[in-house]
Amino acid sequence: MKITQYYPVLMTDRVEPTAQFYERHFRFVRQFSSDWYVHLQSTDDPAVNLAILDGDHGSIPTGARGGRAGGLLLNFEVADVDAEYARVQSEGLDVQLSLRDEAFGQRHFIVRDPNGVLIDVIQPIPPSAEFLAQYADGAAAAPQVSALSG
Repeated sequence: MKITQYYPVLMTDRVEPTAQFYERHFRFVRQFSSDWYVHLQSTDDPAVNLAILDGDHGSIPTGARGGRAGGLLLNFEVADVDAEYARVQSEGLDVQLSLRDEAFGQRHFIVRDPNGVLIDVIQPIPPSAEFLAQYADGAAAAPQVSALSG
């Protein structure tokens, strides 16, 4: 199977407020909008997409309907995490983890969206020697590589 695109779809009972949250606070713009589905794209990178779906919609298998986003951590890598932290604080977002450095190679903080989905805003930093040894050859320098928080 050749995957041509990948993006998370958050199931919620609050489609519009959730879409507005990502538009307002994380620079997404609508590519498609209905009362049951909104497809968002980053204004900074068209390859970064996120969708919001009414969890009760008929396109969801019957046994899974009513599902809500949860147990999920979205990682957003940025160039200047300190500036983003100052911005989200000034906007009054629900900060769950204050800005800090991690030995595994991240400077990051975590906020919560209207559904309780955690958003980990990350800037890669050099990992400690202990964690550097765990990376595949050349992977620690790649900006898209990030270990899970926690």
